[in-house]
Amino acid sequence: MTSSTSSRSGDHPVVAEGLVKRYGGVTALDGLDLAVPRGAVLGVLGPNGAGKTTAVRVLTTLLRPDAGRAAVAGVDVAADPAGVRRRIGVSGQYAAVDEQLTGTENLEMVGNLYHLGRSRSKTRAKELLERFSLTDAAARPVKTYSGGMRRRLDLAGALVAEPEVLFLDEPTTGLDPRSRLGMWDVIGELVSGGTTLLLTTQYLEEADRLADSIAVVDRGRVIAEGTADQLKAQVGGERVELTVAEAGDLVPAREALERAGADEVTVDEHTRSLSAPVSGGAGALMAVLGALRDRDVEVLDAGVRRPTLDDVFLTLTGHGADDAPEGGEGEQEQGGRRGRRARSGQAAGRGTGEGS
Repeated sequence: MTSSTSSRSGDHPVVAEGLVKRYGGVTALDGLDLAVPRGAVLGVLGPNGAGKTTAVRVLTTLLRPDAGRAAVAGVDVAADPAGVRRRIGVSGQYAAVDEQLTGTENLEMVGNLYHLGRSRSKTRAKELLERFSLTDAAARPVKTYSGGMRRRLDLAGALVAEPEVLFLDEPTTGLDPRSRLGMWDVIGELVSGGTTLLLTTQYLEEADRLADSIAVVDRGRVIAEGTADQLKAQVGGERVELTVAEAGDLVPAREALERAGADEVTVDEHTRSLSAPVSGGAGALMAVLGALRDRDVEVLDAGVRRPTLDDVFLTLTGHGADDAPEGGEGEQEQGGRRGRRARSGQAAGRGTGEGS
């Protein structure tokens, strides 16, 4: 391990430097650098094919990188994969649960794979079923669970051995909005408890809500890092948006925005709306509304809009977050089968000391 990686591992349980991974002629990781401080949440944000899942598979020892180095909980992922597996929990895009077993049986099975012992496995299963609001469904086969319940059970399974570091790879992909909000609450509880977490997501709101800092990934490399506010600042300041009642009110509305300091006012005559970047957000909006009230201009809608992470991604990459780059990274192929193998492989590494 390089000295720089070693020096960062103490304060950063997840460190990756210059990771490269190729699938045939496609480069999935192209010199990726990541670092997650202890007790923090790093959101790795990018569209399908950006390299997020490949990075997680390298960091969790499911793939060996073609170049670069990485350490998790101070352990080199290539030199001691079993040591890494003893220290991590993983929940992937596909719930790694056995549909024929009950919720309780699934969690007890994971505990047994981790060699926690029968008594401890039963205790952890009960604790986690309560924590994730699955007690009422504990005795039911998982095939009767909803998608959101399966995801919660999968996340519970990742926590059975109380890992030092948790990897969540697009944990809410495919969930309906209500289930997604429920998962955000669960993840938020983990975060508040001091868990070191690397979260990959293609949902911009998810990264904004859950992550302490965000790494924006495109075509296998990090193109920007910072907090959500810092990334949004790269796009520009706040915008005042107005909708007026009459088309004839567009001119005085534009004049009011310009007097409030707006240099570029966008006008949509069809919807009778205006938008302009301003400094001072709420104060500028109050001044504009006051000026329009003095001129008897009826305002139907008004507000201050901050840049979204969607705006950030479009500015940084030149394409939207939903636009997968050509070629992709082969992340989705056989994803469910690989996800099911991951949990048992990590557990085996913990119990037997075997490598990948």
